[in-house]
Amino acid sequence: MNNPPWVDALAADMLPTNDVIGVVVAGLDLAIYTVDGAVHATDNLCTHGHARLCDGFLDGHEIECPLHQGRFDVRDGQPACAPVTAPLRCYPVKLEGDRVLVQLD
Repeated sequence: MNNPPWVDALAADMLPTNDVIGVVVAGLDLAIYTVDGAVHATDNLCTHGHARLCDGFLDGHEIECPLHQGRFDVRDGQPACAPVTAPLRCYPVKLEGDRVLVQLD
């Protein structure tokens, strides 16, 4: 079985420090986070209110939706508080040279 492809998402120097940035990769709207030097990627739309998470507030490993203040853990996409109940889709991320790559399936 073939592994899903790694796709170039952005330059590593564009990563915010302990924050989130929105990017479109291969037609997918993604949120890319850095938390204490680790990079994570999820879908950028909240599963509850269809707000862009890159417009939300990152507090540690949790992103707060700007619409209804629901929170998700960016490491695994799990809901952290109401009103969100459905998890976010997460994507593997790696740094290769000066680029951030995301594995899409």
